[in-house]
Amino acid sequence: MIPVTQLPTHPRPQLTRPGWISLDGEWQFAFGQAAASPSAVQFGRLIQVPYAPESKTSGVHDQGFHETVWYARDVGVTLTDPAQRVLLHFGAVDHQATVWVNGQRCGEHRGGHTPFWMDITDALQDGRGRVVVRADDQPTAFDLPRGKQNWRDEPHAIWYPRTTGIWQTVWIEQVPSCRVATVECTPNLTQWGFDVSADFAGILPAHASVRVRLSVEGTCLSDDTFSLGGKRIKRRIYLTDPGIVDERKQLLWSPEHPQLIDVLVQLLGDGQVIDEVASYTAMRDVRIVGGEFRLNGAGYVPRLVLDQGYWPDSLMTATDEQFQQDVRLTKQLGFNGARKHQKIESPRYLYWCDVLGLLVWEEMPSAYSLTDQSVRDLSSEWLEAIKRDRGHPCIVAWVPLNESWGVPDLPENPQARSLLHALYHLTRAADPTRPVISNDGWEHGPSDILGIHDYSSDPQALLDRYRTDELAAHTLRTGRAKPYGHAFLLDPAGKLGGPVMLTEFGGSTFSDGVQGGWGYSLFNSSETFLQQYEALLSAVHGCAGLKGFCYTQLTDTFNERNGLLTEGREFKADAGRLAAATRGPHRTELYVEEGQDAVNPFGYEEQWLHQLAQRAR
Repeated sequence: MIPVTQLPTHPRPQLTRPGWISLDGEWQFAFGQAAASPSAVQFGRLIQVPYAPESKTSGVHDQGFHETVWYARDVGVTLTDPAQRVLLHFGAVDHQATVWVNGQRCGEHRGGHTPFWMDITDALQDGRGRVVVRADDQPTAFDLPRGKQNWRDEPHAIWYPRTTGIWQTVWIEQVPSCRVATVECTPNLTQWGFDVSADFAGILPAHASVRVRLSVEGTCLSDDTFSLGGKRIKRRIYLTDPGIVDERKQLLWSPEHPQLIDVLVQLLGDGQVIDEVASYTAMRDVRIVGGEFRLNGAGYVPRLVLDQGYWPDSLMTATDEQFQQDVRLTKQLGFNGARKHQKIESPRYLYWCDVLGLLVWEEMPSAYSLTDQSVRDLSSEWLEAIKRDRGHPCIVAWVPLNESWGVPDLPENPQARSLLHALYHLTRAADPTRPVISNDGWEHGPSDILGIHDYSSDPQALLDRYRTDELAAHTLRTGRAKPYGHAFLLDPAGKLGGPVMLTEFGGSTFSDGVQGGWGYSLFNSSETFLQQYEALLSAVHGCAGLKGFCYTQLTDTFNERNGLLTEGREFKADAGRLAAATRGPHRTELYVEEGQDAVNPFGYEEQWLHQLAQRAR
C-alpha cells in the first residue's frame, strides 16, 4: 500500500475535525484510454498529486492535448467505530471527474474549480480500497469555464499552460454517521451578533441539540445550546455590545486588525457529544453606501493588486508556505487586497488572507463562447464557489464576469445581456451581504461597483479622466476602455449606481534581461520602471473620482512580464518605494466616518502629484 502523509494544515479550514488523512503524494497515472471501466486502464506512469500533469512538480510535465486522464492508488483506514463513515474529498478536479472504489462507481462531479466529496464506506473492504479517478477535460473547448488556461499548443499572450485533472488536495475524513454537515456564521454588525446556520447528516437521535460556542483567544463570547427539530438550524446569536466605539473596534476584522473568532459546534444526543467541528468567523461588514465602499461602517479605499495565482513549476497549485508568502508579499508592497484573477483559489489561500488580513475579490474563471453548456456550467460552478467561500471574512466582492469574456457582443446580443443580468442577480441571491461587480472592466449592466480597465501609460491622462467625481462619471458615460475600445456602460444614460474603481491599470514591464514576454509598456531599468509606478500611483491617488484601485499585477506569469515581482517572487524595484507609492503620502485607511462626506478621499497635494506625474513623463 502507498503510504499517506498527514498534512499539518486542514484542507477545509472552516469545518475541521481531527480524523482526516491526506492522500496527496504518489499516484499511478495514465493518459488517454477512454475506457468506460477502470479495470481496462493500463497504468504506466506515476504522478505527484495534487499537481496537474502539465506541471513540472507533478513529475509528468506533459503539456500536450489530453482529453482524458486516469489516476489510481490504494487507501486504507481503521474504523474505530462501526457506525463511522468514510468520506473521500477532492479540492478540485478539472473538469469532469468520475470516481470508483474497488470497482464500484461512487460518484462524479462537473466543474473544474470547486470541491466535491462522496461516501465510500460501503465500497471499502475491511477498510481498504483502490481508488480510481477519471478526469475528462476538453482542452480546446471555448464554452468551458477555463480562466487563463491556453487552448493552443504553447502559452501565448495572457494565457497560460493548461491544468488537467486533480489540482487541489485529495483527502479522507472519518466521521460519525450522525454528524455536522455544514456550518456558516454571517456577521450582523448593526445587531452586534451572528446568524449561525448548520446542516446535519444521518439519523438524528430523539433529543438532539446543538451547542455553538464563540470565543476569542480562549475568552468566551457566547455559549448557547439549541434543541433540534430537524436537520437544519438557523439562529441569531447576540454578543454583549460594549457600546464604546474603541471597545467595539477590538472585535472588528480588517486588513489592519484581522481579528478572528473561533467557533465550536457540537452535535449532542441526550447531552452526550456525537460530533464536534471547529470553524471560525469574524465581525465584519462590507457594503456600498452613497457611492462609497464601506468597511465596518466607515469609508475605506481598496488598494488591490491583480493576482493570477500561478507558480512557474506547479501552475495553479501551491503549498501552504507559498500561499502565506504571497499574502505577506502583497501586504509588504502596500496593498490591502488582491483581486484573484480568473481563478477560484484554494481555501488555504483564503485562510491566510483571513489570518493575516487581506481583502479578496473572488472571480469566476471565464468561458470564451456563449452556448447552452456555458450557461449551465458558469451558473452551477459559480454558485458552488460562493457557497464554499462566503464564510471567509476576507472576501469583500464577487466578480462573475470579466471584460465580457464568454458574453460576446453584449451591446447587440440579447442572450449575452440576459446572462450578464442573470449572473449579477444570481450572485446577489446567493450572498446579499457583499457587493457584486457584474462585468469587471467595461460594458457594465447592473453593478454595485463600476470597475474600469484603463491601461494608459500617461499619468496625466488618468488625472484628466478621473480627477473628480464629475470627470469619472463623464468618462464612464462617454469614454471607452484603453486600449480596447469597449464602452464602459451598456446604458450610458442610465443611473450610476456604485463607486467607480480603476480595477486594472499599469501593466508595466521590466524583465531585467529576460527575452520576450508581454506587457502594456516597456522600461529598460529598475529605476525607470519604479518611477513609472510612482507616477501612475500618484495620479490614481489624486483622483477623487476613483474610490479604489487594482494594479496589474503582482508577479510575472509566463508570457506576462508585467509583475511587481518576478515569477520567483523577487522584487523588481526597491520594495520600500513601491510600498510607499502604493499607500500614498498622508494615507489614512479609514478616510471618512459614517454620515460624513468624502472630499478627495486620498487627500494628496495637487502640486506634489503634478511633479511626480511630470517626472515619469
